[in-house]
Amino acid sequence: MCGIVGVVSNAPVNQLIYDALLLLQHRGQDAAGIATQAERKFFIHKARGMVRDVFRTRNMRALPGNAGLGQVRYPTAGDAYSVAEAQPFYVNAPYGILLVHNGNLTNARQLRSELFSTDHRHTNTSSDSEVLLNVLAHELDRATRDAKMDAQSIFQAVRQVHRRVQGSYAVVAMIAGHGLLAFRDPFGIRPLCMGTGADGNVMIASESVALEGTLHQFGRDIAPGEAVFVTLGGAVHACQCAENPRRMPCIFEYVYLARPDSVLDGISVYQARLALGETLAKRVISTVPPGEIDTVIPIPESSRPSAMQLAQLLGKPYREGFVKNRYVGRTFIMPGQEVRKKSVRQKLNAIASEFKGRNVLLVDDSIVRGTTSREIVQMARDAGARRVYMASAAPPVRYPNVYGIDMPTAQELVAHDRSAEEIRALIGCDALIYQDVDAMKKAIGGFNPGLDGFDASCFDGVYVTGDISAEDVARMNANRTQEKSATPHDDDE
Repeated sequence: MCGIVGVVSNAPVNQLIYDALLLLQHRGQDAAGIATQAERKFFIHKARGMVRDVFRTRNMRALPGNAGLGQVRYPTAGDAYSVAEAQPFYVNAPYGILLVHNGNLTNARQLRSELFSTDHRHTNTSSDSEVLLNVLAHELDRATRDAKMDAQSIFQAVRQVHRRVQGSYAVVAMIAGHGLLAFRDPFGIRPLCMGTGADGNVMIASESVALEGTLHQFGRDIAPGEAVFVTLGGAVHACQCAENPRRMPCIFEYVYLARPDSVLDGISVYQARLALGETLAKRVISTVPPGEIDTVIPIPESSRPSAMQLAQLLGKPYREGFVKNRYVGRTFIMPGQEVRKKSVRQKLNAIASEFKGRNVLLVDDSIVRGTTSREIVQMARDAGARRVYMASAAPPVRYPNVYGIDMPTAQELVAHDRSAEEIRALIGCDALIYQDVDAMKKAIGGFNPGLDGFDASCFDGVYVTGDISAEDVARMNANRTQEKSATPHDDDE
């Protein structure tokens, strides 16, 4: 997952993009980049690290212009350690194009071969985002070869991109001297929305929180398959460029990835997590008699809404039993399993008085590898808990994700080829309660009947693009980022 933003304004945009990236920092902590345009010249600064560390005053001064884009990166393909693979990416022909991308192309290898042998274009990194940029550049060159450069020729190029590219992609691109282009894959797997500021400037971002947090009025989500072109003068043009678009967003966005104060595809992330708590409560009651539970304790932080709702329905006290050290990085970013295991105790500390002599129900948003869950269960026991039950607001994660979440290989997933009882034994809790897949889809989907469904492939193994085989998954695993142990979530945030 990554966070992307683009802005067209009548005033300098460097600070605005910086502020928006801070609001999207949860979507990527590996690298950050901003590019701006002034008088048809691009100015770029990007580096590894978090936003506040990548950009200093001197860097911001070197980013003039009233239009620009930016990205916070979480590596899912390519070299996690290479500054060259930080975004934005740039090509100088035609016109000069900058691009930031959130998602993952499932046919990147085939496209890279086509680019070299047929389109006569060269890619210099292993990033699928660079492949996508070159496909867009090639199609834009074809579309404008015998026509003027305008919104219609740009939309024609995007139509061809949709025909060639497979996978998930939310994109913001800047065409030198012309404007900002944004588009979304035909399934709308990764989120993208737009809004306007008081001075008429237009912002496009991964989540609505980036708009609202920078005092922009949320306008709407960019539809699956749709392209939006914003001229440097602020005129907005939109066109549906996919032949058979379907609104099927990634359900893991609502479970964990997105901020709770965001609204994605018409669904409040916070309300979705409350609904997951309601359905989870029914599963808990059928497994553990409420009389055997003394308190409900969330594992910080994204499980809190579900845990609060669950506690209310069970009629049990909701307690904060773990204190999170916010100055320790997310464990899924850390480069090794042993480092990750050690960091659990560094970033979470148990409040002994909430555990001592009690039967506690721990609630997490999801369980991926299970290593952190095992550590947390042991922490609860060490703090004096009599019995420790574990509930997951999401179903078992049994399958790798290929659409821009760097899930571990199937063999690394604790739920792969294991029953709930086998997982319970590995984690070491007294009872383990999982969310039901259909109940999850119904609970979240009920907030927007206009959706065609969800990509829930990491839970049900159904890849919505219809082009993923077991061989494809194996190949993608072989090409996973060099930071092999990175995972989007190991039972924590």
